[in-house]
Amino acid sequence: MNNNDEAFNVYKRTCPAYTEEYSEIHRTEPYVYCQMVAGPEAPTPGEGKNSWLTGTAAWTFVDVSQHLLGVQPTFDGLKIEPHLPPNFGELHIERTWRGTRYIIDVTRTGEQSLTVDGQPVSGTVVPTAATGTEEVHVALTI
Repeated sequence: MNNNDEAFNVYKRTCPAYTEEYSEIHRTEPYVYCQMVAGPEAPTPGEGKNSWLTGTAAWTFVDVSQHLLGVQPTFDGLKIEPHLPPNFGELHIERTWRGTRYIIDVTRTGEQSLTVDGQPVSGTVVPTAATGTEEVHVALTI
């Protein structure tokens, strides 16, 4: 909802890599998601339950790749619209989609522009590559 800082903070609060300091309390592997974390009234507050049994990792991948990194497949092409805090100055993303490898470089400059294989494109959607195209180079400035 146009609050990139808060979106990333929500991700950090649930991502195992950012919650390592709690892994002794969670009593789960520090690199997996669990189904739930026991609340303050539970006999073992903070303990993670049912790790490895959820679809959370897959949904988090969708969330991060399509919404935070902003590489979202659409009918007309790949929409490139990152939603990351300002301290992310540059990103390099590689994504294979519909048989084509998209090499995407994002640079934060304060100006909005999108080029595909060196040609300017209006908006934020990279058109679908022609059948047989192996690579597409995308440069986005935000």
